[in-house]
Amino acid sequence: MPKWNYTKGLHDLGNGLYAYLLPDGSWGWSNAGLVVDGDQSLLVDTLFDLALTQEMLAAMQDATGAAQSIDTLVNTHANGDHWFGNQLVHDAQIIASKACAQEMAELPPSRLADMMKAAPNMGELGEYLTRILGAFRFDDITPTHPSRTFEKRLALKVGDKDVQLIEVGPAHTLGDVLVYVPGERTIFTGDILFIDGTPLMWNGPIANWIKACELMLALDVDTVVPGHGPITDKRGVESVRGYLQYIEGETRKRFDAGLSETEAANDIALHDYAAWGDAERIVVNVNTLYREFSGETAAPSFADLFGGMAVWAKSRQPAP
Repeated sequence: MPKWNYTKGLHDLGNGLYAYLLPDGSWGWSNAGLVVDGDQSLLVDTLFDLALTQEMLAAMQDATGAAQSIDTLVNTHANGDHWFGNQLVHDAQIIASKACAQEMAELPPSRLADMMKAAPNMGELGEYLTRILGAFRFDDITPTHPSRTFEKRLALKVGDKDVQLIEVGPAHTLGDVLVYVPGERTIFTGDILFIDGTPLMWNGPIANWIKACELMLALDVDTVVPGHGPITDKRGVESVRGYLQYIEGETRKRFDAGLSETEAANDIALHDYAAWGDAERIVVNVNTLYREFSGETAAPSFADLFGGMAVWAKSRQPAP
């Protein structure tokens, strides 16, 4: 039996630590964390839109009384489902890696709002975007960026608790950060971990992501709060590392054999990983690996990547 239930809302991890979970962990349904000690508090990430973030902050306030005066907010990376709600965390110092802060400007909420307005006229791609992102509202968000950045590592205090920020990107994105609370043997991983969902490698290199998993496995950790999915332990870390190693090996074989990206994504057998959510992310992962293997530095088209996932997902839907 799992130690933690995977249900929406605030979960008390003990001794001033909390996880806020949003099942089912698919696109945009992300997790956050809270560290409280005495009259000080640190929030790990906000959510994809203002309504979700406000609901989370209200639950945290009810449980701890700390959410109205959060001292520090850490954004683990630049995907909007981990920072678009920042404007609601009033007066907090917002910390992110330098690379994360730079990347936040590349896909602001206004761009997502415009894209979703256009989705009804975008055919198969629009149908896919509406399915995965239609539950969220982006047109009322004021981008609120970090006020402090760092590189590599940053040591913080929340009351008497030590909190370590460890930059492990570029991996999932350019500036991924782990939030480690060593005294409580707990780590908040951002999207370095998707549990029961398919990892999504926007950036790479994949070796950095595997190295990040191995770093977590070497730490004194019992409780692991992923960016998406249920709370886990080191077994969850091992499962994500296994997926990354498998996809790297299988993609390399097809790259060396001269298959196209599309051919490779369609050809790779996912086996047990097929049961993980959002398996169509194999399209992005193969694209990133092909660019890594070839030395390609140009950024791929956002529309092409999502279009490829839309086609992959539709091709595997059961016939009516």
